[in-house]
Amino acid sequence: MNTDERYMQRCIQLAKNGCQNAAPNPMVGAVIVADGRIIGEGYHVRCGEGHAEVNAFASVRPKDEPLLKEATIYVSLEPCSHYGKTPPCADLIIRKGVKRVVVGCEDPFAEVSGRGIRKIQAAGIEVVVGVLKEACEELNKVFFTYHRKKRPFITLKWAESKDGFIAKIDAEGKTQPIQISTALTRMHCHKLRAEHQAILIGRRTLETDNPSLTTRYWKGNNPVRIVLTHNTPDKHLNIFSDEAPTLIMGGNLDDLMHTIHAKGIQSVLVEGGRDVLQQFIDQKLWDEAFVEKGDIIIGKGVKSPIFGPAKTTNINWEGIIKITPV
Repeated sequence: MNTDERYMQRCIQLAKNGCQNAAPNPMVGAVIVADGRIIGEGYHVRCGEGHAEVNAFASVRPKDEPLLKEATIYVSLEPCSHYGKTPPCADLIIRKGVKRVVVGCEDPFAEVSGRGIRKIQAAGIEVVVGVLKEACEELNKVFFTYHRKKRPFITLKWAESKDGFIAKIDAEGKTQPIQISTALTRMHCHKLRAEHQAILIGRRTLETDNPSLTTRYWKGNNPVRIVLTHNTPDKHLNIFSDEAPTLIMGGNLDDLMHTIHAKGIQSVLVEGGRDVLQQFIDQKLWDEAFVEKGDIIIGKGVKSPIFGPAKTTNINWEGIIKITPV
């Protein structure tokens, strides 16, 4: 790993601190280096507040400010060039007079999309683009999917028994929910909820499980609840028991994706039943999945969804695998 890559890795590390509060803005980290050492660093903490570059410059000690004229600022995502809730970071970089700017990847947002880089270059500052590009894009895969594909980033999640069932069928042929998750894996599920803006289920899951869909086992905001149904749900159900919004939606998945995108929701965790999950898989409307493999045997029940070509990765949570399309 060369010098530029090492400092960009630090940008990525910093950016991850904004994983729950930066949305709908991207996670961004910035590091300022001069005289062979870091003289300032920061990340985007919360939407509506200072960007990573602003916080990095603010952290430079007064005695180090004369070093800025020879400094390099590393930023995991292209500096913004437009006035939003905060002024353009490209202008700030130019005003600070740094010698060099190293950017991890370009910003796909239409208001930026290369303009920040060109503005800095036009000011006579050297700009290097694409250092650890893949890692920087992976960091903001939700943001990139939302702006490039014009739909939310979709994560599928379910727990299945050792013999491949997600629910039990009783003697009368009725579907019965069954506890497959452990205390540890429930924490992972609620961590996923905290990291997504919305969570989606279908009518059957709503009526059979009566879930709360909260983050009670992990620190974070409760996501917006989305229920796929043409019916009006009973207002005494658990999803209506707190102040988190609940959206009732019908229609096909393509129309649903358009509606959710238009509402500014960038990420959706799908925790529905087999039919809902399989629809997302069959229509190739998914970006990653987390499947928990339990130890129990059900014998007869609702089979788990089936993937087409996909890549499987073990993760550091007991019995959970991550699956991505290929």
